[in-house]
Amino acid sequence: MTVDAPRSNSKKANEMPSPTGARGSMFRWVILALVCFIYMLVAADRANLGVAIPAIKAEFHISNAEAGLFATLMFFCFAASNVPSSIACRRYGPRILMIGALLMAATASFLIGTSVSPGQIKIYRSLLGVAEAAISVCCMTTINQWFSTRERGTAAGFYWGSSKLGPVICPPLAVLILQSLGWRAIFQIFAAPVLGAALVWFFFVRSRPEESRFVSPAELQQIRDQSPGAYAKGSTVVAQTAVPAWIDKAIRLKPVKLIDTAGGVFRSWNLIGIALATIFMVGIFNVFLAWIPSYLLNAKHLSLATSGVLASTLFAGAVAGNFAGGWLSDRFLGQRRKPLMMLGSLFTAFAIVCLIYSPANVWLTGGLLALTGFVVGLGYPHFTTYPMSLTTKDVYPIAYGFLSTGAALGAACFPYIAGLILDASSWNVVFVFLAASSVVCLTFLSTIAEPLVHKS
Repeated sequence: MTVDAPRSNSKKANEMPSPTGARGSMFRWVILALVCFIYMLVAADRANLGVAIPAIKAEFHISNAEAGLFATLMFFCFAASNVPSSIACRRYGPRILMIGALLMAATASFLIGTSVSPGQIKIYRSLLGVAEAAISVCCMTTINQWFSTRERGTAAGFYWGSSKLGPVICPPLAVLILQSLGWRAIFQIFAAPVLGAALVWFFFVRSRPEESRFVSPAELQQIRDQSPGAYAKGSTVVAQTAVPAWIDKAIRLKPVKLIDTAGGVFRSWNLIGIALATIFMVGIFNVFLAWIPSYLLNAKHLSLATSGVLASTLFAGAVAGNFAGGWLSDRFLGQRRKPLMMLGSLFTAFAIVCLIYSPANVWLTGGLLALTGFVVGLGYPHFTTYPMSLTTKDVYPIAYGFLSTGAALGAACFPYIAGLILDASSWNVVFVFLAASSVVCLTFLSTIAEPLVHKS
């Protein structure tokens, strides 16, 4: 079954005036840029921990498993805070909640740099998890409110891609800070831009585009009007070419009734299935986030500086995969989200197996890490855009909070499990565990339906 416009040999036949009749303002892209910057800072903090862990272990004489608890506790608090944050976001809107969460995140990050014991680090990381849960819910709720169906995949691709710019940019910078000022300074220095982001958000962002003085009527109509099976090209809506029927059959494309109650979120197998799949995909990525610098140092026996640079190649690949995945889904797949999620999961398993047999060569290791990041990133944005086609805008924060709880559980458990495996065995066993997890993710994805793109 397909819902897209048939192929046409006439370019004019495939181009229709936008519902706005004019380009109007483009303020939604400014909002997206700020949202991307904010979550880049959040991801930078997680990457900074990976750089700081060897120094923290040396100072406090702790094991790999206990070091893994720094990430695990943060993500358990993240998981526990997701649903309360989504309820608060639904009631008060993302504007006020985001400001409070950013202030809390900056404070927690600074305090990590004052820690004199592993216990204090755990407390402040836990506080950071509470703040980041609210930030995450606010970011995705803002994207859902400020972008139409035909642009959400692209917007989410930019969002998740830019969030991974933190791990691309920050490891080399964090290494320089570590070598010059020590590991505490890493967290204290990175608290400053978070405070700046809170200030900008206060002055320029509103919860809904209708409330913003920077949004023209033309842009508002473009945001609110949905054209299924089409994509936006400037002020023009371009009809999609038909997606092959075998793809729609393979992904189980079918109409679904929009979920309009909080209770409906917890009764939908589509949302339960995507949440279970998210546990494994996010878990895989967070093992890389927390442990790749240590892997390069201890398994590949590379220098600290080289490890910092090579660690960024995986996240650079993930950035490219996120951008490509969002664009391809909107432009060529008629806003279908499952195909790239499934392909990404499948290829991730193959890429991880390749890492097992990777020789200790800087260029080859860097290339494999970039490829692994790309295939992980290919379907990553769609784990969060998929629920947008299943719920009303009012209920989406609850659905995202539920989904993000699963993501946080994966992010909490997998780095700790990797630490336990490393204490008992080797990196090869860790990679086998990650490859098997990717297959489990693919299995859950195969059980959910692809909803027909609908008008909001």
